Formats: sequence, structure tokens, C-alpha cells
Amino acid sequence: MLKLFPNLAERLVGRYRRMSIHMVISLSFTAVAVVGMIFLGMTLALRFSAHTQDLMGESSRRVLSQVNLGLDSYLRQMMGVSDTIYYNILKYRDAADRENLNREINLLYEENRSSLVSVAVFNLDGSLVCATPLATLKEEADPVGSGWFQNALARVEEFHFSTPHVQNLFSDLDYRAPWVVSLSRQVQLTSQGVTRTGVLLVDMSFSGIQQICRDAELTNGGYLYLVDQQGEIIYHPRQQLIYAGLVEENAAQAAARSDGVYQEVFQGQERQVTVKTVGYTGWKLVGVVPMVDIRADGQQMLLFGLSLLLFSAFLMAFLNFRISAHISQPIQRLEQSIKELEAGRETEIDDGEGCYEVQHLSRSIRSMVSTMRHLMEDIIIQEEQKRRSELEVLQSQINPHFLYNTLDSVIWMTEAGRQEEAIQMVTSLARLFRISLSRGSSVIPLADELEHARHYMTIQKIRYKNRFTFDIQAGPEVEGLYTLKLIVQPLLENAIYHGLSAVEDDGHIRVTARRLDGRLVIEVEDDGMGMPPEVAAQLLEDYRPAVKTSGSGIGIRNVHRRIQLTFGKAYGLQVESEPDEGTRVRIILPVLDEAAAEPYRKEIKS
Repeated sequence: MLKLFPNLAERLVGRYRRMSIHMVISLSFTAVAVVGMIFLGMTLALRFSAHTQDLMGESSRRVLSQVNLGLDSYLRQMMGVSDTIYYNILKYRDAADRENLNREINLLYEENRSSLVSVAVFNLDGSLVCATPLATLKEEADPVGSGWFQNALARVEEFHFSTPHVQNLFSDLDYRAPWVVSLSRQVQLTSQGVTRTGVLLVDMSFSGIQQICRDAELTNGGYLYLVDQQGEIIYHPRQQLIYAGLVEENAAQAAARSDGVYQEVFQGQERQVTVKTVGYTGWKLVGVVPMVDIRADGQQMLLFGLSLLLFSAFLMAFLNFRISAHISQPIQRLEQSIKELEAGRETEIDDGEGCYEVQHLSRSIRSMVSTMRHLMEDIIIQEEQKRRSELEVLQSQINPHFLYNTLDSVIWMTEAGRQEEAIQMVTSLARLFRISLSRGSSVIPLADELEHARHYMTIQKIRYKNRFTFDIQAGPEVEGLYTLKLIVQPLLENAIYHGLSAVEDDGHIRVTARRLDGRLVIEVEDDGMGMPPEVAAQLLEDYRPAVKTSGSGIGIRNVHRRIQLTFGKAYGLQVESEPDEGTRVRIILPVLDEAAAEPYRKEIKS
């Protein structure tokens, strides 16, 4: 058995090597497509199942949240009644004055009678202080032994909500026995100056809670029920059947769970359970949604997917066969032509691409590579000769996007009636181009370079809707000096796009020109986002990839290289920056008056 697999693998490899390229492409494409469709189908099926369960859980959470809001409002109302009785009536009335107590409590009862069944106040020994609407206790009534009475005494200054039960304390001439939920709390009663402990009982109508829960509808035939912290059922749509022992519910486990969505199997039925805690009471709202129909839908989707997969595999195999034939036929014709050439017969070779047949063209490719090497050497020599002329092109290069955006801004301001700003932008743009050209000169007066920067900033300030301010200052000691053209504007461009674009507050850019230690120093400083010092130190290094900007395309490193190429390694740029404090770029140039600048102008022109 173990020898069978190596022999089978060897036969498959041998058959694969003898296959034509037509069959290789057909089988490979078909296998890859089928595997991909299987993987995609399984992924979609799993995702569909998970998404369906997520949707069901989200729907259940929304329904439970709505029910919780209703219960919260209902319970708040009852708690408000309890607080009003305690803090507004019992605190300010003598317990011995039963007539006034009954009258005021009865007024409050009448305002909320749709939600209340009865209100009563008891002494610590269980004797009745006052009650409404019924005021006569049954002979067999035992308030002290009731759970609501004991819990109220055990929880000082807290509310206690009981489970639903029949109200059987008072004698009712109509012989009613309503179902209620009792809210009880410990209170302090004052009688003739003596304070003693008592219990306030507010019986809420269970029908209100029942109606809130009954109106909720869950998807896929689900239902909702309400349990307390001990797992005792407060409401269930099949509550009578549960009390009769005909139906069971997993209430105890639901009461022990925290809020969320769970999957469980109860009595052989898989279902989704959503739990939501009701405030103030610790009760749990539990939504139950059966998963039977969802699984059935998933199986139907699986069968449909398998059918679609088989049909797609058949169609893909047919298409791959036709496409591979179209691809392989030119290669086969090329192979036949090469064989005829090898046999000494003249024939025309068709252009083609393929697999191993293309290896017969290797000698021609090697010849082409040799020719290309000679051509590349010639190109390198020519490129070296054109380097200085390319620097001249960089000096006058202006990004079309900057021009297009500026013209778009002019059109927008003209249409908006902002003619003065439009005129200002057009004027600055015209002067920007005039100074950029500078009659072909690369070394220009410093005043022209600063004027060029001022017009550029004027355009950008209008385009960015005054998100930043700027000022350009030149000391009297630099008047009449010359500088290399277009070295300030790229730094301003970097300050705008990389320094101030991500800053929420308005920024400021400052340009200063002065003489320092026998050199001309131009500083461009912004208060933008800045960068770590180690990053700033690497901006001018040759090995670091050039940073592309969305502005003129003349990067900060190009400015540095142009200065050093023109004036030497002693000059160039210095970058200082700190995160969140801004960036300062210092341009260091030789001090050149008109006479001293003339040799550089002639050299660059030549």
C-alpha cells in the first residue's frame, strides 16, 4: 500500500511532462478556479450563517431594549408613587391622623389607579396604619409573615419587587383576587412625636407588565419571558402551562447569565437566547429564538451552492479549454517554425509567447541584451552631459496641478462675485510666472526671489481660505544681494503641505533673510506638526528616497543639491524640527552682489 503512492505520483509527474501546453493550461486553470470557488463558497456560506445569527441577535436585542424601556418607565412610575407617599406624605403627617393620611394617599391612588391595585402602610407588628382603596384586612392575613414584608425590613432604604402573586390581604366585597407585583420598602412613621419603623406596600397591577411583554414580537417565531434573580418566572407566554408542569423553561440558567446573546440546546432544540437586565429590580428579560428554520434555510442554500458550483465548474472547464487552445496554438506554430529552421529549411517565424518553447529564442535574447548594454552606456554618457541642463529645467518647473487649481479658484471666486480676490490671485499668478522665467537667468536678485515667494504665498493663502498667515522680512544688510532662483518657494510648499495641512488651528509661516557670519541666510519657519529630529536629519541624505509633494515637484533635496552643485559643499540647507512645535529650514548661501554673481550666471547659462 505504501509503495502505491510513490508509483502513482511518479506516473502523474511523467504524464504531466508529456502533456501539451494546451492541456497544462486547461487543467491548471480549471483546478485553480474550482478550488477558488469551493473556498469562496464555503467562506460565503459560513459568513451567511454567522451574519444571519448576528442579525437575529441584534433584532432580539432591539426588541428587548424596547421592552426594557417600557418596563423601566412602568417601574419608575411605581417607584415615584412610593417616593411621593413616603417623602411627601408620611414624612410630614402624624401616623395617628389616619383620616388625613388616607385622604392624601387616596388622591395619589386615583391619579395612578390604572397601574395600581392598592396602597397600604403597616406597623412593624403587621397592624394596618392606612390603606386605599380597601382598608379592611382579612382575618387570616399575615403581613409580617409575607416575603415582601421581610425583604422590606431586610433592605433599609431600598425597594423590593416581588414575583407575581394573588393579592389576598384585604376583604373585597366584589370577591376579586387580582394578580399583582408588590413594591415594598421600609419607612419611618411618626406618631405623637415618637418615630417607629413601618413598611410601605404598593401593589402594582401585573396586567401592565404582562401587556408590555406580550406586545413584543421576536423573529422566527421566538418569544420573550421575564424572570427574577433566583430564576422564578415573572412573565411567560405559556406561564399557566409551566405552573401546571406541562411545559419547562430554562429560566434558572438564563437568570444566572449576564447580558448578551447565547447559543444553547434545550430539550433537544437548538435556539438563540438573548438576555437583558431590567434596571432597579435585577429581573432578566430573556428572548428565545428557535434555530430550526435557520438551519433548514442554510441547508437549502448549501444545496443551491453545490448545484451552482458543479455548473460553474463545467462551464469553467469548457471555457478554459477554448481559451488555452487560443493561447497555445501560436506557441505551437512558433515551435514548429523553429524546428524547421533547425532542420535548415527557411520559414517565417510568427511572433508568439509561451512556455519552454520560448527557450529556443535565448540566443537572440542574449544578443539583444548585449546590444542594450552598449546603448545604456551611451545613454549614461548623454545623461551626464544633460544633467546641468536638467537642473535648469527644474528651476522653471511648475506643477500643472498648481496652475489648474489656481485657475479653478479664480473661476470659482469670479462666479461667486469675489472679483477683488480673483484679480489679486491672477495678478500674483502673472508676477509669479514673470519672476520664474527671469529672462532665462538662474541667479537673480534676492528681492525678486522674495517677491516670487510673496506672490506664491498670496495665491496659496486665498486657495486655503486664510487657514494660515505669513510674513516675509529682509534686513537692510541683504539689499542688493543675489541668490539662486526658486529655492524659497519649494520650502514654502513643503511647509504648507506637510507642516500645516494636518493642523486644525490656523498656522503661521515666516521667511527672514539676513547676513550671518559672512553668509546669506534665508530661514523658512512654520509652527505646524513638525517631525522627530532624527527624521529631519535624514531629509537631505542621498540614500533616503525622495519625498514627492503635491506642489511644484521641486523637492527640498533638489534645492539642496542645486545649491551645492552651484556654490560648493560648504553651502546648502539645514533642517531643524520638533514634533508639534514646527520646522525651520535654513538656506545658507554665499554673499553675492551683482559683480560677484555674474560668473555664476555665465557658468549656468553656458
